[in-house]
Amino acid sequence: MPGTVLDGVAERLPAAVREALLAPLVDHHCHGVRRDDLDRDAFEIAMTEAGTPAPPGATHFDTPLGLAIRRWCAPVLGLPPHAAPDDYLARRAELGAAEANRRLLTAAGVAAFLVDTGLDDAGLLSAAEMAAACGAQARKIVRLERVEQRVVAGGPDAAAYADRLADELAAATADAVGIKSIAAYRHGLDLDPARPSRREVVAAAGRRLADPGGRLADPVLLRHLLWAGVDAVRERGLPLQFHCGFGDTDVVLHRADPALLTGFIRAVAPCGVPVVLLHCYPYHRQAAYLAAVYPHVYADVGLALTHTAAGSPAVLGELLELAPFHKQMYSSDCYGLAEACHLGALYHRRGLAAALAARIEAGEWSAADAARIARMIGSENARRVYRL
Repeated sequence: MPGTVLDGVAERLPAAVREALLAPLVDHHCHGVRRDDLDRDAFEIAMTEAGTPAPPGATHFDTPLGLAIRRWCAPVLGLPPHAAPDDYLARRAELGAAEANRRLLTAAGVAAFLVDTGLDDAGLLSAAEMAAACGAQARKIVRLERVEQRVVAGGPDAAAYADRLADELAAATADAVGIKSIAAYRHGLDLDPARPSRREVVAAAGRRLADPGGRLADPVLLRHLLWAGVDAVRERGLPLQFHCGFGDTDVVLHRADPALLTGFIRAVAPCGVPVVLLHCYPYHRQAAYLAAVYPHVYADVGLALTHTAAGSPAVLGELLELAPFHKQMYSSDCYGLAEACHLGALYHRRGLAAALAARIEAGEWSAADAARIARMIGSENARRVYRL
């Protein structure tokens, strides 16, 4: 791990705490990165959750993430810190996508990637390829909505929909370590927590199958899908992830507050299935509250660390205010750009280092406690929850 990761705070930390912070991470939520070379336009679009070019005369390099790439990713590719965007992209092209990916993924210092398999894009590295690029391990997280799409594409009749979905979920999750819902993109998290009746499901399936090319947005079928997912993993006690808060333009932001899941969180508690709240920003304090009061709820601030970049210590610090340390996990939510994998890990380590140093210096925490907390959040909690 490059010594620059903890620049500015390393000298304030005992050796045991530095060692814990720099230990390999478990990235419990990520996606594949691009396998192809990207021109500037494609790279800039990949930098933003907006998925669109910057306004005329502007650039996405003028963002917290853009400056972070120039500061922290440039040296990994053999350039000085703060290299100009054109120089950075020229060096990336010179190395080629495979070598740039290898360097950036390796620099992240990740021992295991838990990869959301919901994106069917041949341009992205698979979970196995992500792992092979940097000598890590990879395991699969099944996106529920993707499985439902496959069921609908098979053309069952409405009466067979629920049984076909159960069979497909059983097969898809056989070698998975968790499941994920993107209900925040399709409806919002303010769903009725009750399991719908079979009669309701058959009626809603009839409507869904009449327009099989559309995205799943029916609240009855979304509820059914969540409960079918719980049924598929409850015997093994594997977790159910929910995207919350910040995301791309499809997110219904005011309805992506994890507090809206409280009814479902209560309803699913007897099933022994952990609920993992992903990203959460700007609702990370609500997520911290839920993790504090419900024993089966966990949280991270993954995507926010990369996109707030130099401001990320404040975000991480707010999650640390209340969420139990055995309930927090690390994720990068890297997608498309390997830079996001490296920066997610870097800002996790830097932000946590600053928080630990402040607490040790204030006499609030011992060095041993700080090291133990760094290990829990960095990898041990994920290994326990996902049964790695």
